[in-house]
Amino acid sequence: MSVRDSEPLVFVLDREPAFTEGLQHALGLELALLEIREFEDSEHKLRPQASVRGRDVYLVHRLAGTPGLSTNDNLVRLLFFIATVRDLGAARITAVVPYLPYARKDRRTKPRDPVTLRYLAQLFESMGVDRLVTLDAHNQAAVENAFRCELVHLEARQALATRALELAGELPLVVLSPDTGGVKRAERLREGLREFSGREVALAFMEKRRSEGVVSGDAVVGDLRNRCVLIIDDLIASGTTMGRAVEACRQAGAARVLACATHALFAPGAEKLLAHPGLHRLLVMNTVPLRETWPNLNVLPVEPQLARTVLALAGRTVDDPDPPLNR
Repeated sequence: MSVRDSEPLVFVLDREPAFTEGLQHALGLELALLEIREFEDSEHKLRPQASVRGRDVYLVHRLAGTPGLSTNDNLVRLLFFIATVRDLGAARITAVVPYLPYARKDRRTKPRDPVTLRYLAQLFESMGVDRLVTLDAHNQAAVENAFRCELVHLEARQALATRALELAGELPLVVLSPDTGGVKRAERLREGLREFSGREVALAFMEKRRSEGVVSGDAVVGDLRNRCVLIIDDLIASGTTMGRAVEACRQAGAARVLACATHALFAPGAEKLLAHPGLHRLLVMNTVPLRETWPNLNVLPVEPQLARTVLALAGRTVDDPDPPLNR
């Protein structure tokens, strides 16, 4: 096998040129080409234009819905392409999906509920994937239990913490979880902030109750007065949870409120959060293609972290002091 053939073969199914170019630059490798054909009946064909036989293949795709392609469309394309490169003799297939859809439905909460995360894992594995890389899954333990293939779970806390420290200035810091279920996530971010800054960082959380889609509860546990509060969640959809947290922080005397989430799904209604007068800045990663920009929205690139992870998994030397793998 030549040196070139020993390099990882990386296909990007994403249609956004800026994301593809950013990933290629971070990798320092030429991306593998693929043919994409769209048919009149909405069917499609994806065909690799490089031989995958015996190669270590990485398939990168952001699965959130985009104009013209739903989440399900993107998912089917990735699954079919996994099966294609398996049929063509790839030695190892790694799916790199920064945002993992359906991860929130990891258990039955009502009689006869589907456990969609488990079904998703079965789909990936039946297509022949060897390894899945994802970022800040809604419930890491549930994802690890659902997938039988190798799982690499990454966290965005380094990028989020670095930018949050810049915005906080000299104000004392407190990390707040908008519900009790996210306290562990908030604690990991607090540890990261302490490690990066050497400063003391407090922890707080809010109560939250959800019944038939209605969210209630606004009590805050922790002292927020005259502090910079960093609210942390894994994703923002409608923005209701984060908006309630921003309002509660202001009522509790916070001097500045920052919010951060890895995945900016931004369903209809999320614009109310971005326009909230009490929110100083919202930090997100570009794990989901964003269609609009807002003045107080900071979008941090995920491509460098994905590139470091691919190179590390492929056995390439990564000159970075922060290890990309959080297993």
